[in-house]
Amino acid sequence: MPASTFCLFTCHRSGRAQWAIVPCCGTTGDCWESASWPCSPRVSARASSSACSRRQSASDSGSPRGQFGTAYALVTLISGFAVLRLGPSIDWVSPRRFALLVMAALAAGVLLLTLSPWWGLGLLGLGLVRFCGQGMMTHLGNTLAGREFVSMRGRALGLVSMGMMLGETLLPPLIAALLVWLGWRELWWLFGLVLAALWLPLLLRGPWPAAPGQRPARGHRPSGPRPFRDVRFWRLLPLLMTLPITMTGLFIYQAAMTRDLGSTLAVYALALTGMGLAKLPGALLGGRWVDRLGPVRLARLYLLPYALALGLAITFGGHLGVWALMVGGGLAMGSQESIATSLLVRIWGAEHLGTVRATLSAAMVFATGLAPALLGIALDLGAHFSFILAGMLAFLVFGWWLAQGVLRSPEARGE
Repeated sequence: MPASTFCLFTCHRSGRAQWAIVPCCGTTGDCWESASWPCSPRVSARASSSACSRRQSASDSGSPRGQFGTAYALVTLISGFAVLRLGPSIDWVSPRRFALLVMAALAAGVLLLTLSPWWGLGLLGLGLVRFCGQGMMTHLGNTLAGREFVSMRGRALGLVSMGMMLGETLLPPLIAALLVWLGWRELWWLFGLVLAALWLPLLLRGPWPAAPGQRPARGHRPSGPRPFRDVRFWRLLPLLMTLPITMTGLFIYQAAMTRDLGSTLAVYALALTGMGLAKLPGALLGGRWVDRLGPVRLARLYLLPYALALGLAITFGGHLGVWALMVGGGLAMGSQESIATSLLVRIWGAEHLGTVRATLSAAMVFATGLAPALLGIALDLGAHFSFILAGMLAFLVFGWWLAQGVLRSPEARGE
């Protein structure tokens, strides 16, 4: 599903636990770790994102959350490799054909996920939905916006980001409400029909652009940049990965964070709402400022709210620290896509944006998968969360410093 990741809903009907995998939040993966909505006097639903939650669930013996978390981690890792391999094809495959293939694979994934009686085929369906929705559809949208718009590229990318953020905000309560009347399979089919109704007119009648490049000859590697062999890419990578890595750690280890900072999970839940609201002006204003000031200047400044938030949390802690982290992170996250994509276009060119952006997306997937393990080791060794926040701030400063040489280069300045 475009701009969506998935939640594992556990519904207790007549005293028996049932579970459902449903789309619930946006592409960044910053889901609500645990949110409950009343369904009816005898039906309750709890949404818990496998991408963000590692909560013990021994009391929920009927819910396969551990198995689902492992499966989702596996398909996410495979999805990262697949985006790295197939994402660059948008540079030479017609965007209309690219979208049609992705939508067809997405529909096949939904059918496998909802109809297959075998666990293996269901996992394959989940992988297809994860890869085509959160992976390729967002890759298509951001690549086309960054490639086809020139003078208002930042605004276009900001609107794409805002659509994803609205999905994060609106889908969780909508899903919870619909699960009162629909089963999880029927819910998937309903979303499939809605997507088909929206996408079919665009696929048939929309003014799709042509691909900027030519398909490489059989046996020849595609022409263009090879980011993993480009030192400029490696110098930019820590700067652009700071938010995904550190915010993933905050989401997963929220219990340790709130305990060590002297706050509560209730305050954290409210602060998540503040983060969602902060993303919207971050996306709209960030895109506008990219067009006015340029991506290079914004790349030097957009992490400043998050750096200040880390400083406040380290110094003062408490409820203020939790709110600062969520709001500061939300402002920076809202603007990152428009800044990063515009910067990639400036350095490597719009005709190669699919290749470079696919490489960046894959690197982020791998890094965000590694970060929780490293933070978990630090917490197991007894590190206070303030020291972990200090390490995050040091990583931010290091990434900012490392990128300065690239940001000062003639290519980045458009010379």
